[in-house]
Amino acid sequence: MEVIFLGTGTSTGVPSINCKNKKLDLKNPKNWRTRSSIHVIMDGYNVQVDASQEFRIQCLKNKVTEINTFILTHGHADHILGMDDLRSFCQEGALPVFSTQEGIERVKNVFPYAILSKPKYRTYPAFELSPMPSKLETPGGDILSFLLPHGDLETLGLVFIEKSTQKKFSYFCDCKEVTPEAIESAKGSKIIALDGLRENPSHPTHMTVGEAISVAEKIQPAATYLTHLSGEINHETVQPKLPKGVCLAYDGLVVKF
Repeated sequence: MEVIFLGTGTSTGVPSINCKNKKLDLKNPKNWRTRSSIHVIMDGYNVQVDASQEFRIQCLKNKVTEINTFILTHGHADHILGMDDLRSFCQEGALPVFSTQEGIERVKNVFPYAILSKPKYRTYPAFELSPMPSKLETPGGDILSFLLPHGDLETLGLVFIEKSTQKKFSYFCDCKEVTPEAIESAKGSKIIALDGLRENPSHPTHMTVGEAISVAEKIQPAATYLTHLSGEINHETVQPKLPKGVCLAYDGLVVKF
């Protein structure tokens, strides 16, 4: 299994426009973050999770040339607005797109021209929309989904299980907490990625670093990566304080296991 962290930042990106945080070391490339998304490859099957405003740039930088299935965790702007660039992966027909009901309605409203069984014209997008099931079976393996609280809506938490190896990867981003059911399903994961917006104070829709660490302690993976990091997270100062096995993710990070 291979996981590519295409983006690891918040809804504004890091640094944000008019950033006044003088504690953020912008000489360190790990502190420059596009908005959060991941690309997962299971037995050669390519699954893209979310598409931010920088999606095209993320694909070019990370050499993403194939997407077989797309999963939208929820309909917020930083996860949906790059979906028009999925047109590059729709030339053989409509791309399967899975999401929550809220996410599906948002896609219909933002991209009505793409809700087709095949592209209207060459190079146009076409999305085959479906509700994300609790278990999505793909040629590369199974993807389990869980609804997690994220402010006034629910977002998808995902557990990937590769068919040939049965190795697990869990992705719980943009959530205030991880439910007991999701935690139980994620146990046995080699790698997990968790929302870790900032150290303090608490946030109404995202986990803090401390809250994410508490979740990791319950799952006990070999390695935990914190993502959706705000500009308050400076790699040089925060990483040394994290427990063994917990790391700050960064744009372009590739994990193979």
